[in-house]
Amino acid sequence: MLLKTPNAEIGNQIINFELNNPSGKAHKLEDLKGTKGTLIAFICNHCPYVVAIVDRLVADAKTLQSEGVNVIAICSNDYKDYPADSPEKMKEFSLKYGFTFPYLVDEDQAVGKAYGAICTPDFFGYNSEGKLQYRGRLDDARMEDASNRKTELVDAMREIAQTGMGPAEQFPSMGCSIKWSK
Repeated sequence: MLLKTPNAEIGNQIINFELNNPSGKAHKLEDLKGTKGTLIAFICNHCPYVVAIVDRLVADAKTLQSEGVNVIAICSNDYKDYPADSPEKMKEFSLKYGFTFPYLVDEDQAVGKAYGAICTPDFFGYNSEGKLQYRGRLDDARMEDASNRKTELVDAMREIAQTGMGPAEQFPSMGCSIKWSK
């Protein structure tokens, strides 16, 4: 089911967490924050919206990381009902697409729920003080054509890194619903 993210609640404080990567290594948010901001992306492996943007996400993440904005991806999907999103498949997915950022397993879905994540992909951009400044889409490209895209997420995170504030105009991300446990 196609869902759109709600407007950002600008200024909400980043929520601490500790999650494992697919190999079982624990990662704490406090160790992953960027010096100029932090981007948290709720994604999964099987969603056609994520698959359509993953190459662009990885390229944009490299750009942001080189500018002091750290990127974290989280899979909150119930992989028991959706085995394509299992930790083993997450490991394969991140290797296939060359992730340069941690891809973490939200096994009990507590982090996704705490953040109010709605769909995959769902992007949350925080300033260096851990205040939410962006909740929107990756870019303005359609799923099938990204040749002349406007890099809205990169532009927003650069603005946040420079000013501490996100853009006034933000467009919702859209994608598949997060697969919550029954």
